[in-house]
Amino acid sequence: MRIMGLDVGTRTVGVAISDALGWTAQGIETIKVHEELEEFGIERIKELVKEYVVTGFVVGYPKNMNNTIGPRGEASEAYKRLLEETFGFPVTLWDERLTTMAAERVLIDADVSRKKRKAVIDKMAAVMILQGYLDSKN
Repeated sequence: MRIMGLDVGTRTVGVAISDALGWTAQGIETIKVHEELEEFGIERIKELVKEYVVTGFVVGYPKNMNNTIGPRGEASEAYKRLLEETFGFPVTLWDERLTTMAAERVLIDADVSRKKRKAVIDKMAAVMILQGYLDSKN
């Protein structure tokens, strides 16, 4: 059973996948999307679900620091509903506060250039979201 972790943004969706035992998360790719044009990357996610035999999703849930839900949190809720309607799999929303900042810090500490960080930050955030979820289950 593999779980797919997703960091959903307005222009990209970072994708991570668990190992078969559900212990570790690995970054797969960053999918280009365009929220305003209602292009959500679902066709590519379908391909990845088939390739990795995914049975569930964890979607980053960007709550505000005071625990309220803003526009990005509402967008994640809508993405959750889209995934549920499309795949019929369980979808868990996972509090992702500060994961993008933490991912950026890891990449800076690894001396990754600004240009390269921009290319992988969403994928790294998806890994952190999924790994947090997996750690809570194990």
